[in-house]
Amino acid sequence: MAIARTPSIVFDCPDPLALATFYGALLDWPVEPADGWIDLRGEGQCLSFQQVDDYRPPTWPSQDVPQQLHLDVVVDDLDAAEPQVLALGATLAEHQPGTTFRVFLDPAGHPFCLCLS
Repeated sequence: MAIARTPSIVFDCPDPLALATFYGALLDWPVEPADGWIDLRGEGQCLSFQQVDDYRPPTWPSQDVPQQLHLDVVVDDLDAAEPQVLALGATLAEHQPGTTFRVFLDPAGHPFCLCLS
């Protein structure tokens, strides 16, 4: 028997609305603001965003400030998806350790990957 139905991955960040808007556009999920907290829900999954004072972004690939988690977003074509995610506000990470995925940083500095399906 499951205790819970849908886990939520929670991102600490300096601006929850800005980061939720970025991921909402990336995943085509609606942004659901609440007081000090924002959820995105789609396909039986949930991402949440909360404001943290004195937020320090991860320093990937170094672990001086650990990444703690990252998302892998599956795409059909890396070359086609890259300019779209950059237009949303992501930046391409300088260090690219593979060929079947690309590492980006979201607007708050969290690493995430676009991966081939």
